[in-house]
Amino acid sequence: MTRPTMKQVAELAGVGMKTVSRVVNGEGRVSRATRSKVEAAIAATGYRRNEVARSMRGMRSGQSTGDIGLLLGDLTNPFFAAVASAVISVARARGYAVVLASADEDPQAERAAVDGLLGRQVAGLLIVPGGRDYRYLQPEIERGTPVVFVDRPGAGVEADEVVLDNAAGARMAVRHLVSYGHSRIGAIVAPSRWTTTQRLRGFRDAMRAEVGSADPALIRRLSTGSVAEAERAARELLAMPDPPTAVFTTTGFMTQGLLRALGPRRDVAVTGFDDFPLADMLPVPLTVVAGDPVSLGTVAAQTLFARFDGWTEPPARRVIRPTLVPRGSGEIRPSAASIQSALLPSGSPAHS
Repeated sequence: MTRPTMKQVAELAGVGMKTVSRVVNGEGRVSRATRSKVEAAIAATGYRRNEVARSMRGMRSGQSTGDIGLLLGDLTNPFFAAVASAVISVARARGYAVVLASADEDPQAERAAVDGLLGRQVAGLLIVPGGRDYRYLQPEIERGTPVVFVDRPGAGVEADEVVLDNAAGARMAVRHLVSYGHSRIGAIVAPSRWTTTQRLRGFRDAMRAEVGSADPALIRRLSTGSVAEAERAARELLAMPDPPTAVFTTTGFMTQGLLRALGPRRDVAVTGFDDFPLADMLPVPLTVVAGDPVSLGTVAAQTLFARFDGWTEPPARRVIRPTLVPRGSGEIRPSAASIQSALLPSGSPAHS
C-alpha cells in the first residue's frame, strides 16, 4: 500500500501544494480556516509529516538540527571527495549534519542507499546520480523532501540540478592545444555517462570548428574507465604510424593512465579534464580543465537550504563553468616533423 502524498492532501483540502507545505512545516502566511482544512485533510488521509517539517520546527525551537543525505558515486575519486567537503561545510554552518552514502556507480546499490537515507528521515537529499530513472523519488518529492542532483541530471523527475558546463570545458582544452600548433589531437574517453558524453561532444565540436574534423581513429572510448584501461588505450594511440601530437582526457583517471603510458616522454602535449592532487608537482606540471568541485558542492547545498527556507520557484539547473589551468603539459608544441607529416596528403610517402 502506497503512503498518502502531499498532492492528495492538497486535493482533499481544496488548496495548493505550497499551502500544504506551509502548514506541514509550521510556517505562517496561512489563515486559521485554511490551516484547519489542511489539518483535517492530513488526518483523513493519514499523511505522514516528514522529517523536513520536524527538523525545521526543531531548528526554530532549538531542540534539534536534523540531517541531510549526500549520495556519491565513487568515493575514491578526489573530485567527489571535494564535493562532499564543500557540502559538509555549508551544512555545518546551518547546524545540519551530513549523512554520507556511496553506491560506486551501481544503480541497484544506489536505490538501496537512497532508501536507507530516506529511512533515516533526512531532511533533504543531494544525489550524484549513477542511474537512469529517478521516478521512484516523485512520491518523496511530493511529500516535501527537497532533492538536488549534483554533477549530472536525474532523469525522470523534476528537481534542482547543479552541473558543470562539461562541453565548454572540453572546447577550452581543444582551443588551447590548437593555439600551440596541434591539429592531430587524440582523446581518451571514460565510459559514457552524462558528463563524459558532454565532454566528448565539446571535443568534437571544437575539433570541427578549429581544424575541420575529429579523426575517429584518435578517439578511444573505454568500457570501464580504469587507470589500467586508459594506459592500454594511450599506448595504442602512441604506437600508431601517425600518432597524435596532443591528447585530451575526460577524467583524472584517464589522465593518470595516459601519463603512465608516456613515461619519460616529453613530446606529447596533454590537457586533462579534472584536477587531482599533486598534478602541479609532476616533472611536467599538468595542464587541466578544473571543474571546481568546491563550487559544485557549495551551490548544491545552498540550493537545498534555499528550499528549506521556503524558496518555491520551479526546479532549475545551475551551471558551473570550469576553468583552464595552464601548467606546462598542454603548452608543449608539436615537433617540426609531426607538423610536416600532418600537412602531407594521405597516401604520400610519409604516410605509407
